[in-house]
Formats: sequence, C-alpha cells, structure tokens
Amino acid sequence: MSLKINIIKDKLLSDNYFILRNFTYELTRSNGEVVRHKREVYDRGNGATILLYNRDKNTVLLIRQFRMATYVNGNASGELIETCAGLLDNDTPEDCIRKEAVEETGYQVGPVEKLFEAYMSPGGVTEIVHFFAAEYSDAMRTHEGGGVEDEEITVLELPFPEALAMVKDGRIRDGKAIMLLQHAQIAGWLKA
Repeated sequence: MSLKINIIKDKLLSDNYFILRNFTYELTRSNGEVVRHKREVYDRGNGATILLYNRDKNTVLLIRQFRMATYVNGNASGELIETCAGLLDNDTPEDCIRKEAVEETGYQVGPVEKLFEAYMSPGGVTEIVHFFAAEYSDAMRTHEGGGVEDEEITVLELPFPEALAMVKDGRIRDGKAIMLLQHAQIAGWLKA
C-alpha cells in the first residue's frame, strides 16, 4: 500500500552551492488519518564512492580531508578519513568514480565493480550514493593524488586489519568507508 502525499508548499530557501527547500505536506496514513509535516530537504545531487584494495599487500587506499560539517559537529580537526568519493554532476556513476579516483588518490583504476547504492541520510538529504570497489596496484599510480584546486587531500594506504581497527576505535567515522570496509571483510577480499 502506498501512502498518499499532498504537497501544500514547496519553498526554495537556498540555491547557493546546493539546493535547500522547505516542504509542507500532508501524509495520509494507512488508517486514513491525515498528518501535516514541515521538512527541509537538502538536494546536493547524487554521488559515487569506491574502495580501492590490494589483495597482495592486504591494503586499502583511503583519503583524509577537511569536512566543515564534521568540524561544527565536534570533530576538533575537521579532518575525516574516507573512501574516495564525489558528486556525479553530469557523469554516470562509473565515470564519476573513475575520475575521482585519479584526482583524489592518483590511481588510474582498471575494472570497477558496482556493489550497491544507498540513501545516506534520507531524513533530510536527497542524495543516493553509488558504491564501487576495485583492485589497485602500484603500477596504476599516475601521480600523487590530493584532489583538485580547492581540495587538500592526503592519500592513506593502510593495512586492512588496521583500517578495521580504526573503525572500531572511532578514527574512521565516515559511513561510506565503514560500509565498504565491512563489505570487503564480508566478501573475504582481504585478510582481517
């Protein structure tokens, strides 16, 4: 049974870097009761992320970069350890993640595997993230990485057991990275 939604108001609050809208809507519940909600919805576009892993070395490539949202929410340095990721803009998810991998990590990856896609914060953000994985080797490195002109990205090559320990002790708190590292562990790609 699908719910009946009646949008009463759709007001643009901001069209600065991304789009923020305020919605007032009525939702008819399964028992027939109508409830009114007011919600802000943030549209930043859809994205893609990738876990780069090396079976021979039992390592993963992650990145560290400053994230203002984490800084204002108690992350003292504002730096977050993440998987390589980016917004799709007008690219396909696979084209996007290949471009981001080169820009952020310096690695030109070969075959990539689409794993799944997920809404990361559906209570207020429209974004769907497409999750990928690919193997890397030292021979695939074309440059040092670090991102594009306004980014300051550090590339981290970590032993897989250390990356899992960093999830457990809170040094890795990025949802994308946690999901992909756990997927790699469940799939048995690397030794924990």
